[in-house]
Amino acid sequence: MPSAFLPPGAGAANETRANELWVVKLGGSLWDSATLRPWLSRLAAERRVRIVIVPGGGPFADAVRQAQPRLGIGDAAAHRMAILAMEQYAHALLDLDPRLVPAATPAAIAGAGRTAVWLPAAMAMGADLPASWDLTSDSIAAWLAREIGADRLVLVKSAGLPPGPVPAALLAGQGIVDPLLPDRMAGLSAGVFCVARDDLAGFGAAVDGQEPCGTRLLPDAREAAQAVANV
Repeated sequence: MPSAFLPPGAGAANETRANELWVVKLGGSLWDSATLRPWLSRLAAERRVRIVIVPGGGPFADAVRQAQPRLGIGDAAAHRMAILAMEQYAHALLDLDPRLVPAATPAAIAGAGRTAVWLPAAMAMGADLPASWDLTSDSIAAWLAREIGADRLVLVKSAGLPPGPVPAALLAGQGIVDPLLPDRMAGLSAGVFCVARDDLAGFGAAVDGQEPCGTRLLPDAREAAQAVANV
């Protein structure tokens, strides 16, 4: 049966690619960037691979971070509020492009039929995730990728990126990804990449089956060094 992600007449090779599932995290730092709408438009139009967008927290999570010490609320409450901040950002993204569809569960993601925006509260609230500001949507996206068996995890970043592959700990040390991501990547079957927000063309080339797609992250330095040696 032809995939809902492909136009009529698409070939068998494209049919196989349409079975791939990519998790794409759009960081909260993009919320007031001119690049946000082009990314949303590109992702919403994609039919060659299945995509689920993980929203960052954006200004909604910043509000929680600022309110926590002033209100004196605990880390567990702030963690839940930060997840709800991601959900708020998700609703904003859905409103910006009506082609996107909401999805709160693995079943909804699998049956979306087009690019979905993940509503994290239903799955993440009760998940085994640390109640800490060290945890960001980077690690939550990696957790989701594991839960739904994604083939690729793409983290769209505003910061400059080095050429890859690199150990995830290097980017964590530079504050580009969160400090918990290297551990979250251990045993993750999905390939993990960081892509600059200005490299939408490179992302499109990767969807077309061309490599590289931004900077590939590997869980440890030895694996990264071996990957470089094999290039």
